[in-house]
Amino acid sequence: MKKMSAVLLVVLLAGSILISCGGKIDIGLAMPETHVLRWEKDGNSLKTEAERLGYKAEVQWGNADQLTQNQQIQNFLTRRARLLIIGNINEGVASVVADANRDGVEVIAYDRIIQGTNDYGYFITFNNYKVGTLQGQSIVDGLNLNAATTAAPKYITLFAGSPTDANANFFFQGAMDVLLPYIDRGVLRVIGPAPRHYSETAFQQIATEGWNPAIAKTRMENLLTNDARNVTLDAILAPNDTLARALLEACRADAKYRDSLPVTSGQDAEFASALSIKNGEQYSTVFKDTAKLAEAAIVLADAILKGETPNVPGAIIAEGDLRQIGYTGTGYVTTYLLDPILVTRDNLNVPVDAGFYEASEAAQLR
Repeated sequence: MKKMSAVLLVVLLAGSILISCGGKIDIGLAMPETHVLRWEKDGNSLKTEAERLGYKAEVQWGNADQLTQNQQIQNFLTRRARLLIIGNINEGVASVVADANRDGVEVIAYDRIIQGTNDYGYFITFNNYKVGTLQGQSIVDGLNLNAATTAAPKYITLFAGSPTDANANFFFQGAMDVLLPYIDRGVLRVIGPAPRHYSETAFQQIATEGWNPAIAKTRMENLLTNDARNVTLDAILAPNDTLARALLEACRADAKYRDSLPVTSGQDAEFASALSIKNGEQYSTVFKDTAKLAEAAIVLADAILKGETPNVPGAIIAEGDLRQIGYTGTGYVTTYLLDPILVTRDNLNVPVDAGFYEASEAAQLR
């Protein structure tokens, strides 16, 4: 009797743990942070799409801390999630991905590849190399570099994303592949660290840990009072909108830029940056319709859970040179790519018409 009571107690305790953690789920959604607005939107969109197909889903945000995210993912596994969609913070997530693989739980890396492991099979993202080429091309167009001369060169400074985010490498390399011919011709000169490839040591000097805008702003302030003290910057390669706004804020405090800001790239089509573009401040952003990405990720998840061959509308499988986007450092995962769109003042209607903003926000952009 005592033995049976003990067994019953264990069963009851196990059940209470599941209940206290929110009960069993089908799909666990682990997003990296909320200080970049798009990740809050992505998590909510993924949950909505999963529930629309009848799955029980829950989203957690990791506060840009991998240990916190790992604990959240472990909680999903404890609650017997059948599939995980992870927008990771850094490669420290590999340990819980290994746990998921051990438990037979499928993992989809979402918009950030999970490095250093082959314990998962799928990655869905945008063509992030193309994001970079669009950013670089926007600077070419914004500065009219095809008409620039060595006698009157344009000046640019380079910023990159988090060194722990493999996407930052593709953004940077795509942009530099567009800009390097102008640098080599001498019509575009780099102020500050000038890596030509993300694998170079100097890349670490332009990278922004954790995509933290305060770090980028401080570096820009230091640049303006040192390397860029005796020149006027014509352009800033900024990898996303959050950083772009921080960099432009630093410029506004310098008298040289109060009437004319540098041509500055961005990414994510955040409302604040869209409004800045409309007002002639930030020059461009790259619109990645993350609602479409979330929808595509759940279509992929649905096929995996049903044991079907995935057919993801609007996405291509990365092949040829693009296959490198799906390289984890130890092997390749099947990678689905959606197409990004460059947005400037001339086509600001694109994200507006896509329903990317709240109605009150859209009204300010029309």
